[in-house]
Amino acid sequence: MGNLQRVQPPVFPIEKINIPEVQSVKLNNEVPVYMIESGTEEIMRLEFIFRAGQINEYLPLLSSTTNMMLTEGSQNYSSEELNRLLDYYGAFISLSAEKDCAGIVIFFLNKHIEKILELSREILFRPIFPEEELDSLMKKRLSWYNESREKVQNLAIDQFFESVFGKHHPYGYQIKEKDFEGINPILLKDFHMKYYTPDSMTIIISGKVHKRTTELLNKYFGDITSDKIYIEDPENILKGEKKKKIHVTKSGAVQSAIRIGSATINKRHPDYPGLKVLDTVLGGYFGSRLMKNIREEKGFTYGISSFVSSLDLAGYKVISTEVSRKNCRKTIDEIYKEIRLLQTVPVGKEEMTVVKNYMSGEMVRMFDGPFALAESFKSVWEYGFDFSYFYSLVEKINTIDPDEINQLARTYYNIDELYEITAG
Repeated sequence: MGNLQRVQPPVFPIEKINIPEVQSVKLNNEVPVYMIESGTEEIMRLEFIFRAGQINEYLPLLSSTTNMMLTEGSQNYSSEELNRLLDYYGAFISLSAEKDCAGIVIFFLNKHIEKILELSREILFRPIFPEEELDSLMKKRLSWYNESREKVQNLAIDQFFESVFGKHHPYGYQIKEKDFEGINPILLKDFHMKYYTPDSMTIIISGKVHKRTTELLNKYFGDITSDKIYIEDPENILKGEKKKKIHVTKSGAVQSAIRIGSATINKRHPDYPGLKVLDTVLGGYFGSRLMKNIREEKGFTYGISSFVSSLDLAGYKVISTEVSRKNCRKTIDEIYKEIRLLQTVPVGKEEMTVVKNYMSGEMVRMFDGPFALAESFKSVWEYGFDFSYFYSLVEKINTIDPDEINQLARTYYNIDELYEITAG
């Protein structure tokens, strides 16, 4: 074969990204609709989003259970009929309930749009929450919950959210076994009536958009009105726990889970794009500082990562890994060492180039295809932005300098303010 030369392919930094325009319309009842025309296949992605996440719960599990029960029967279709029809029309449906929002996503062939919208209306606005199906679901969920308690990473992240946001806040409340007992159809109907309303609904569509989309959306959703209900906003005050270091004991565990971090700014803050760059340097990609030190040099773990996430009321940053018990303290010390270096020593030119190229590549992936476009749009729409947010993020990736990274690390990674959670 002779001597094979390994030549690294050239890397071209991304100066700008081209994102398609978002067409925005309102239905007859003022429901906002965002349409992203992209792709060549006759497929659409239709997402209905409601402000019906955990933050609105007045009892634990209400948001997620209401969402999971939407396809378990409606006024005109049983659970079996709904699922059979979705199968027949080749539709794939995904249910989700997160900290701030809940809803459904449906993928389908354009030619079936009218039937899919009719079924969507049944699922979203006419669910009946049958008791037998609910009992069956709650037994399954309790079983899943008990299984999850066996994993130290789940114990650690639950304790992390409780410590950071407070044990009584919906972002921080830890689910307990007793919470699975009190859920009944009346509670679900009440939650659904309050939060699954046109007033709190947004529709995001992407793909090869059917030419009758707006007309058909109006036909099936434009006439739905909200029963005006006064909803008293719960006092969701973010108040982290005073104790910064907590260990959750799990007897018999081979590994210890580590979660270090705190509450921070969200996407509405001008420092957020810079914080994302800092986070990438620290632990946001495979070649990060934490990976090189704790995985490659020390061999303490198979993987360690950090990420910054945005929620409606706040953001949070967290460093996550699992290590053997004997290496737990050493790993934590090395994490703090890397944070201190980022606060005091400028990042070298070569490392900055690698990080900027990595982040630019990730940005390209975020807009690769109609469905990725919809996810990316949703991730900024929630904070009152449109795709222009990503242009400012690209600008920050291209222009941030080592001094700014040092300053951001000093501002947002004060070690005395970080929560240190271990489980094992």
